[in-house]
Amino acid sequence: MQITKAIFKCSSERITQVPKDALRDIAFIGRSNVGKSSLINMLTRHGGLAKVSATPGKTRLINHFLINNSWYLVDLPGYGYARTSKQLRGSFSKIITDYIFKCEKMHFLFVLLDIRLEPQKIDLEFINLLGENGVPFGLIFTKADKLSAAQRNHSINRYKSTLAEHWEELPPHFISSSEKQIGRDEILDFIEKCLQEG
Repeated sequence: MQITKAIFKCSSERITQVPKDALRDIAFIGRSNVGKSSLINMLTRHGGLAKVSATPGKTRLINHFLINNSWYLVDLPGYGYARTSKQLRGSFSKIITDYIFKCEKMHFLFVLLDIRLEPQKIDLEFINLLGENGVPFGLIFTKADKLSAAQRNHSINRYKSTLAEHWEELPPHFISSSEKQIGRDEILDFIEKCLQEG
């Protein structure tokens, strides 16, 4: 897939505000500071499309970006950032769960994971929640340029073995680096197939 046009469409505080058209949403979520905004900017090659912040936890709304006038790339609020107040964390979880479980436009969800870290409890809980609710999703391991090829394989195998404790079939996964443009074509090709499959 080639992205020739990417424009900001709207920000929503609740799912009743998301676009009402028939275009599908491909959404991205992860813990704060996982590199989500950088990944979105890398995929679209529209620098600054998603705001990259030095302060994690800045995305507090559902942000829709119209891609090629044919589908939406959706930037969801991050989860699990400790410095965000408990009251705000609660609203994050509601806006996230309302969108993921109730929004009919949500076609596929990418969960971003920092490849450098051991499997995190909050990520595993979120992934299992998706599985329990039948949400179609895949994993994107970010910041791959920070590790050697052997370290990357070790990290992914560690995740696979952890998930295999609960999952018979593992979700699709991708390795990415916004710095080195790793994984861009594979992710976009997957999105294209995903949109074609209906």
